[in-house]
Amino acid sequence: MNVSELKDFLLWSLCINYALLLVWAGVFIFARNWLYGLHGRWFALPAGTFDALHYSGMAVYKIGIFLFNLAPLLALYLMS
Repeated sequence: MNVSELKDFLLWSLCINYALLLVWAGVFIFARNWLYGLHGRWFALPAGTFDALHYSGMAVYKIGIFLFNLAPLLALYLMS
């Protein structure tokens, strides 16, 4: 795999991961009650804990995107 293919791979990976993050955030914002009801069938979570888990999960996922997609992509662009 050459540098150009690696840049393309990281760029597509970044786009796909951000799309997933936006879908997750959109479902959490606009269909929170449905999502809470779905998870409520499996886990006995209070609403505050449910919100905190999803919010922190989105934060960790976003940091992972920065760390594993965006930072290597920027490094490759700066090198070339």
